[in-house]
Amino acid sequence: MDKDTYFIAVASSDGIVVNSHFGRADKFYIYKVENEEEIKLVETREVLPVCEGGNHNEDKLKDNLLKLSDCKYLLVSRIGNGAMVMAESLGIEAYELPGIIEESINQLIKYVKIQNLFH
Repeated sequence: MDKDTYFIAVASSDGIVVNSHFGRADKFYIYKVENEEEIKLVETREVLPVCEGGNHNEDKLKDNLLKLSDCKYLLVSRIGNGAMVMAESLGIEAYELPGIIEESINQLIKYVKIQNLFH
């Protein structure tokens, strides 16, 4: 896979809006982005929510992130610092970008393009 193709995991309860907290999400919609403009939903992945009444199960957290480890980016409505650090340690960049999925993905793509200008 070339560098212009990557996957984004989106935390959504309905497949329309980025509206799930990472730790409470029970599924992620996986989008493939090619050439910084072609966006395609490729699958939905089920996970076990890691938040249990304010407590977090670290093993479940890591398991969920490993299920998403082929994704370069993670879009959520909220994510805690611990989960964000663990995601980054696995090479996944997490962003809080709630809103319509396509609009949030387009915001991320614009951000990535700008970042790539400086690298």
